[in-house]
Amino acid sequence: MLEDYEAYLKYVADHPKVSFEDFRKKREKKPRQAPSVVEEYDESEEDAAMEAEWNEGHIHRMKMWQRSYAVLSVLVSAVVLVFFFQVSIQLPPFGDPTNPDLNEVTERYIEKGLEETGATNIVAGLILDYRAFDTFGESTVLFAATMSVILLLRRPRPVKDSPIPRDRILQMVGLVMIPAVMMFGIYVVLNGHLSPGGGFSGGTVMGCGLILAYMVMGRSRLEHYLTPNRLTGVTVACLCTYGVLKGYSFITGANHIGWEVPKGKPGAIFSSGFILPLNICVGIIVACTMYTFFSLFSERED
Repeated sequence: MLEDYEAYLKYVADHPKVSFEDFRKKREKKPRQAPSVVEEYDESEEDAAMEAEWNEGHIHRMKMWQRSYAVLSVLVSAVVLVFFFQVSIQLPPFGDPTNPDLNEVTERYIEKGLEETGATNIVAGLILDYRAFDTFGESTVLFAATMSVILLLRRPRPVKDSPIPRDRILQMVGLVMIPAVMMFGIYVVLNGHLSPGGGFSGGTVMGCGLILAYMVMGRSRLEHYLTPNRLTGVTVACLCTYGVLKGYSFITGANHIGWEVPKGKPGAIFSSGFILPLNICVGIIVACTMYTFFSLFSERED
């Protein structure tokens, strides 16, 4: 605006009857003169200087961050090493004859396990009652690993069928074995609190049955029922159920003060409190994890 007014003052000396508005309109119709080579060079040189200054500042900030990260890593490592050193000092010396022959916790598990958990299988009572939250953490790790594999390997692509065995005998034998493998896995899960077995071992058997079905029946046929989204939903439901079933311990206390889960008759299928449904949840999580890993990795190989 100021440049236009200065130019108008010079122009009006020779053309006194032209108004400022007419002068502006007349000037806007004329094509503006392109900037000279010197002006373009000055602007590009200024931009290059600003970019170089920004790069220099960015490099300086990165160096400062790397130094801070290195110092922080050394400090954290030193604190952890001091903590481990203090713990190792307080441990009883190895080979000392005054050391206890038996751990009191182990003795408690063996002597009071059946009474406190209602499970005739001591291992099931240990991992699903005394250390139930530890097992919950392990199941959560499996779920996190499954989600990581799905996010890294799952790609929207047309479903290609996996190769079905051409040998008719192998295909028929596989179809016959699938129900037997799945039934055995279910038995191991449901009977885990009464005899050797449980959610982890039974879930592994069921996972093998799903993988066998994938290889014998083909990918497209099996993924019609067992889609990644459906498996993820089932796994999340089992984790939530596990957390709810054991969450009552936060309300009633470690010794279930005020309310105790009925343990039933030891040796019966419906006994040992919540250990049976917890075994079912763990078994489903393990089976879904195994099948998801196999299906995604085999899809990448194809």
